[in-house]
Amino acid sequence: MSSIICGSLAIDTILTFEGNFADQILADQIHKLNVSFYVPGMRREYGGCAGNIAYGLKQLGGEPLPMAAVGPDARDYLERFGAMGISTDLVMVRPDNYTALCTIMTDKQNNQITGFHPGAMGEAHLNEIPANTKAKLGIIAPDGRDAMWTHARQFKAAGVPFIFDPGQQLPVFNGEEHKQLIEMADYVAVNDYEGAMLSERTGWSLAEISGKVKGLVVTLGEQGCDVWEQGVKTHVAPVKATAVVDPTGCGDAFRAALLFGIERGWSLVRCCTLGNQIGALKIAQRGGQNYTLDRAALGLG
Repeated sequence: MSSIICGSLAIDTILTFEGNFADQILADQIHKLNVSFYVPGMRREYGGCAGNIAYGLKQLGGEPLPMAAVGPDARDYLERFGAMGISTDLVMVRPDNYTALCTIMTDKQNNQITGFHPGAMGEAHLNEIPANTKAKLGIIAPDGRDAMWTHARQFKAAGVPFIFDPGQQLPVFNGEEHKQLIEMADYVAVNDYEGAMLSERTGWSLAEISGKVKGLVVTLGEQGCDVWEQGVKTHVAPVKATAVVDPTGCGDAFRAALLFGIERGWSLVRCCTLGNQIGALKIAQRGGQNYTLDRAALGLG
């Protein structure tokens, strides 16, 4: 059983600031911000939402089909996925562009400042979901604006149910566009800040949004998550992490569990329970694709 994962494949540069951003930024001087952070820690990781979700779904025992646009500098990334048994058949290589690059700076409170260069991701809309796809499920994760819009319509036309996960791309759509995307989707997944913004953009409450789809999931970080179904909210308790090392990719790990459970006909509450477990395991490791899962310990056989 496979899921098409539309989104970015990116190379992440992770910078570690040993202080707090809030201590370095003067609120009354924000209009002329000029701040430099000394970051003694730096590493490079494979990332991007589609890549992180695909990695997590494969760890769980699923069959992810990441769909993205990359440059020729992604060869090592694609070879790594091939060695892991993750298909790259739906990854388009654009010879005249770079692979998306994300630079993430994290302070000691796990606050993050991110800079993102889209590169080839800006051409992801040229990559089409096969009309005769055998995939049973899909997800629209953060990607190029045109790609998210185009792939949502292609999922709908192909009869493939999908999760709408706007993430950091939520601000690029206006209210009417969000309404159309929600009404095409079968599920919506956002964090609490994104949920508030989505409500503001559409004029719909979370309860109302949940009435347009099979389910709305709102993640709450260390407080767990809320599952909304037809206007009714169910809170799913968090799982305490053994260590809080790096939040990068935690949301993507959670969405991998969401896909895995939906593929198998689980309730959304059960999907999110697994998602909270995976998120707690991921946050204890650096990077979005360095954790490993014990399927037996997770009760997955």
